[in-house]
Amino acid sequence: MDTTSVTSKGQVTIPKELRQRLGIRQGSRIEFSLVGDHVVMRVHSAPADASGSGYGLLKSRRAAVPADWDPASLLKRPKR
Repeated sequence: MDTTSVTSKGQVTIPKELRQRLGIRQGSRIEFSLVGDHVVMRVHSAPADASGSGYGLLKSRRAAVPADWDPASLLKRPKR
């Protein structure tokens, strides 16, 4: 069983394996119920599937380009 800590704002991180098994993603609505001395969490609704966009389907084998990389540097010619 995974454990997590509560932030100062009362937030917790749901472990990745549980999010994947329950289909919880950004925009999901979660319902909490108090049952005796414990809390039951239930997925109330999930947002529409975003798979139609294709975002994130392709992975690159190339290393990511650094954020500070300047494409204009390709135009500079070395002095001879």
